[in-house]
Amino acid sequence: MDVQEVLKLADDLVFAKTGKHLNHLQEGILRGTWQRQKYPEIAKTCHRSEPHVKKVAAKLWKLLSETLGEDINQSNFAYTVERWQFSIVSSHFGDNAQVGKFKICGNHPESLETPNLEKQNQENSSNSQPKLRLDLSDAPEPNLFYNRTSELTTLKQWILENRTRLIAIYGLFGIGKTALTLQLIPQIQQEFDYIIYRSLRNSPPLQTLQTNLIQFLSRGGASSGGGSPVPAPAEERATTGGLPLLEYLRSSRCLIILDDLQTIFTPQQLAGNYRSGYENYGTFFKQLTESSHNSSLILLSWEKPREIAALEGENRPCKSLQLNGLGPEAQEIFIEKGLAEPDRWLELIDLYRGNPLWLNIMATSIQDLFGGSVSEFLSYKPLFLGDIESLLQQHFDRLTESEQQVISWLASTPAPADISQIPENLQLSPPEILKVMQSLGRRSLVETVKQNGRSHFTIERAIGEYIINKTRNKN
Repeated sequence: MDVQEVLKLADDLVFAKTGKHLNHLQEGILRGTWQRQKYPEIAKTCHRSEPHVKKVAAKLWKLLSETLGEDINQSNFAYTVERWQFSIVSSHFGDNAQVGKFKICGNHPESLETPNLEKQNQENSSNSQPKLRLDLSDAPEPNLFYNRTSELTTLKQWILENRTRLIAIYGLFGIGKTALTLQLIPQIQQEFDYIIYRSLRNSPPLQTLQTNLIQFLSRGGASSGGGSPVPAPAEERATTGGLPLLEYLRSSRCLIILDDLQTIFTPQQLAGNYRSGYENYGTFFKQLTESSHNSSLILLSWEKPREIAALEGENRPCKSLQLNGLGPEAQEIFIEKGLAEPDRWLELIDLYRGNPLWLNIMATSIQDLFGGSVSEFLSYKPLFLGDIESLLQQHFDRLTESEQQVISWLASTPAPADISQIPENLQLSPPEILKVMQSLGRRSLVETVKQNGRSHFTIERAIGEYIINKTRNKN
């Protein structure tokens, strides 16, 4: 039995139990364990700290132990897998064997207590309680998740208690929108019949997206209720105006997640303006918000969609959540990276506003350049950005000329700025200034603070440093 067969078997076991596949670190732990490596060697191979690898491994062994009904750990994993293989080979009837709570068919384990999710999709649910149909094929591998208790509580309340139909989660690249959503799914999945995750990274036309969603829902046997027959093929419905997606959202409780929404917005225009040919997305979101159904749609974006402002409200079925940086919990990143001087970590978090991706990048740079010494890193001026610059460039490239002028002014202003005192050289009228500030806010590039009862605007230190560097390089 080679390592790929071991990983496949373990992945099938974990997926049957949780509905999730092994992530890269879990695979690295199993691969290293199979090759008789100890945790320090596994940590070095996976480029993670040894304490973090041990923490993830402990959870993995516990999961496998619960799945198989016997104690699994690093020391007995290889022996146990070999025993599984022997059980499979020695079976004389259909090449089937039972291991703990699983019946193993060849190399494919099937839980005797919890049906495999893929098998559930093929079952006829007309005479039984509906089972969850889960399609996360577009979702990325889950990254490390850092404490977002408040945000998770808010989202669960909106979805489970308030029955919110449309939720927009927006924020800078790397702030953790996708990680938050992937953490949310297992906490609410039992309340849904279908959960579908789709990325718009390739900018599919709305018609293509709807057809894809209906195809998945129709394979699950969804109908319009009231004893209606199973709908016609998805392609026919999508093109002839037959049973629309909305009818599926009414007949079953669905959670649809659309990631990378910013790809259907036009660069160099104010935030949330749809590209030509994609304007019908706005109508689609409005329809799903205002129509009666029991499903939810989550949008993940760098920018807040423009129509959300008109649709959201305290007692309305549309909400938005601007995801900001982490607080002290971001110190887990530095623990994993093995940085020194924990008493300086909060300062580092503040400098990069708790952005998980930025902090990961900086922690790696501190290890590479300063041997893990945070004090030595902080002694260098100006603020070092390194690989963060390329990430910020993607946001900057989307700005209008007016937005670039205003954000450059903010970068040169040490204190929060009063927009009633904007310099004359910007040559922008008061209405234009307000539109620009609103757009920059929807892009999460400016922050509003109150001073003497008036709103003032400022930008994050890293963003300001990036703009100053960009201006300096031009000159």
